[in-house]
Amino acid sequence: MQPAERSNVPTPVSIQADPSAPTPAIASRRKHSGYFRDAASALVLAALIGCGNTYRPVVTAINPVGPASQPQKYAVAISSTGATTPGLVTIVDFSGDTVLVTANIGPDPKYFVMDSAGSNGYTLNGDGTLTSFDVSNQLISSAVLQSTLLAGSNPISVFPQGTYVYVSEPGRGVVGQFSGTPPALRQELTVGDNVVYVVGANAAQRLYALVQGSGTAIGQAAAIDVASNAVTTTVPVGITPVYGVMTADFKRAYIMNKGSNTVSVINAQTNALDSFTGSSAPGTISVGTAPVWADFATTRSELVVANAGTGSNQGSLSVVSIPLCNAAAAVTNPNCDPTNPVDAAGFGTVLASVPVGVNPVNVAVLADGTRAYVANGGDPSLPCATVPVAGVSTGCSVSVVNLTSNVVTATIPVSGHPNFLAVSNATPTGKVYVTSADNSTMTIIRTDTDTLQTTVDLQGKGVMVRVTAP
Repeated sequence: MQPAERSNVPTPVSIQADPSAPTPAIASRRKHSGYFRDAASALVLAALIGCGNTYRPVVTAINPVGPASQPQKYAVAISSTGATTPGLVTIVDFSGDTVLVTANIGPDPKYFVMDSAGSNGYTLNGDGTLTSFDVSNQLISSAVLQSTLLAGSNPISVFPQGTYVYVSEPGRGVVGQFSGTPPALRQELTVGDNVVYVVGANAAQRLYALVQGSGTAIGQAAAIDVASNAVTTTVPVGITPVYGVMTADFKRAYIMNKGSNTVSVINAQTNALDSFTGSSAPGTISVGTAPVWADFATTRSELVVANAGTGSNQGSLSVVSIPLCNAAAAVTNPNCDPTNPVDAAGFGTVLASVPVGVNPVNVAVLADGTRAYVANGGDPSLPCATVPVAGVSTGCSVSVVNLTSNVVTATIPVSGHPNFLAVSNATPTGKVYVTSADNSTMTIIRTDTDTLQTTVDLQGKGVMVRVTAP
């Protein structure tokens, strides 16, 4: 507390007193010494009993200094309660594995994605609608917005980028471009029959819409120029393209061709298939049977590809080397242009093919590149069992693949047939979230021990799960 501040109010009366006698203020302080033990209290008392000067205490607040607030991490899961009843979005706190919010979304949700900031979520629903919502622990059902798509669109996936949301509409052969709140149709970009997915990255200048066509001939990747919002060209890929990923620097896009067991590599700067030594065909990497999903091990310059196999037998994980030359390599590689890099030595080499569980459907890599987690959906025609019996039951699990040794180090059983997983890093414990298509249980795995942490009831059958921070 700072010293008292003195007022310039004059004393109206002068009182003569015996010098040997204590003043009233001193007597009062002695009398009440048991109650007032600091100088500030005595000064206040003196003012109250009529001392010649009035005192006004001046107080300066001292704010406690503590640790800075930490950004909140959530797992956001979507579940279905039926074909005609509202679906559910469940927001789970990372630190405590507790359900913070459950809100209604559109009926029978089929696909879910968040924007790159993890602040907005979008679902495509069985009734042909698009729902959007803020990812917040304050979310309520009335704040979930709905957009109705054009008749016959049969939407299958959604990709948000910047102010736009792109919806793949195979029924109309277009990618619908939406903007605003709630998202409203801005235009349709005609790309071809059976468009299934839009490949891109946040702030990329070019996106690619994957078009399957008849499903028996080679598919196409229709290039969408973001600046002009127009389709500029098409790039031939493999048979039945189903999924793709783009590097964070926007220089390469990798397309999973389920029907031809290959990955097509597009040089997004030249807008054409890449060319690298050792490829069996221009821009093509041969992987396992039926590649369906992929993720980057960025710290290792590797692409990991989940191969479904036949759907009833053991699938695999292909580990592919994808280094580009860089500024540091320019001296030894005279062809290296850091602004438009060529492929480095070994690009496109399959380093390993790792057997995993039955029917792998999804893969995600830890940010440090140490491990990949593969969701093994199991044979959908058979019930799950921890110890499967051929023809009677199937294994439903998550395989943990060490990306240094390229071997499976753990197989973790989960409840139901898993259909999606997402990973979130932390120190010392990251987490893996797994949804299952045939029950309401979301499994949470801890990454320091690669064991089951806990489960969360989603109140509906799992569809997908995403995390707000990797």
